[in-house]
Amino acid sequence: MGPVILEARDIWYRYPRGMDAIRGISFHIRRGEKVAFVGPNGAGKSTLLLMFNGMIRPDGGVILFDNKPIQYDRASLRDLRRKVGFVMQNPDRQIIAPTVYQDVAFGPVNLGFSAEEVQAAVGRSLAQVGLSGFERRPPHQLSGGEKKRVALAGVLAMDPDVLVLDEPTTGLDPSGSEDIMELLEELSHQGKTVIISTHDIELAYPWADRAVLLTNGTILQEDVPDVAFGDPDLIKLARLSMPTLLELYMELKKRGFSLPERKPRTVLDMLNVIDRAFRNRPCYTEPGRITVYDVDAPCGLSLADWKAGHAGVAIGAMGTRAKQRAAEENIPLDFTYGVIDKCILKALLGEDSLIVTTGSMVGRVQERVREFGRENRIEIPVNIAGEE
Repeated sequence: MGPVILEARDIWYRYPRGMDAIRGISFHIRRGEKVAFVGPNGAGKSTLLLMFNGMIRPDGGVILFDNKPIQYDRASLRDLRRKVGFVMQNPDRQIIAPTVYQDVAFGPVNLGFSAEEVQAAVGRSLAQVGLSGFERRPPHQLSGGEKKRVALAGVLAMDPDVLVLDEPTTGLDPSGSEDIMELLEELSHQGKTVIISTHDIELAYPWADRAVLLTNGTILQEDVPDVAFGDPDLIKLARLSMPTLLELYMELKKRGFSLPERKPRTVLDMLNVIDRAFRNRPCYTEPGRITVYDVDAPCGLSLADWKAGHAGVAIGAMGTRAKQRAAEENIPLDFTYGVIDKCILKALLGEDSLIVTTGSMVGRVQERVREFGRENRIEIPVNIAGEE
């Protein structure tokens, strides 16, 4: 991770009616991190996030951005909000213009971009969130998930260093939630620092690099997710439930099984734990092959042509543009979330698979497969489509 980009030092905040919302909180966030603030309703999550770009000023203590205390004059806040983008829980409170184009253009226009720069910024950010072609659509005709993406596009149009999202999956069905979290993963791999608040511990557990457990305006625990959520007493105090995979791991350990020190954060991790517990081999056959199709690197081979030459191969897509490419070529997808791990599971059964993704995620695929191979002394072949 990079240097510290956001820091809170002993911050306090009291609502006008006299109730303390934030009580002496201190923490720091590094460039490139994915951080989840997790807690029940009323824990102070939204209040805290609103301080990150100056929408709320703490009554005590100090918030620093890039090692400098936040200043609350108009010019300083204008500059801060270009660097720290905030996406509200309810997109209807953030979308104000009659068309998608006008709404996404609002920030760049107010920053003094030229007409050409505004057009480029809007086109780029809509492409990032998978809404190219939606420019003339009225926001009230969009689904809840599409509205979330418009609100995010409006923030991305200003190219911030930090993205802050308050309860990003509220009101979305499971598929919509998966899409939003995968989009945030993709933006993280493009270099953004991503901060979310959520009460959904199952959502935060596999996604975050670091989790901050909150209740009653204070921090109960702050660490990697398996540590932050690993104390049953603290989880109970926060009125939450322990992540299912972590709870299962701890129950196996209580029963005396010999388990790896690394706690499971995905189904693949959990299967690895079970294999170790029962002394199973993780792979009983020659591992299958994973092929990566980079939609940003023309290889002279369409997805449809690749599929025609590899009948029966499972296909997953990571990232908005990858899913759009699959849809354009009428390619049915077997996996749309947790794609890398699901393709590794296929490989352990001796089956081949294809991952359709963007250029920024190719390295992530290769890294995750190599990491699993090192831990389990298995070599799973990874090829790039067109170079086979």
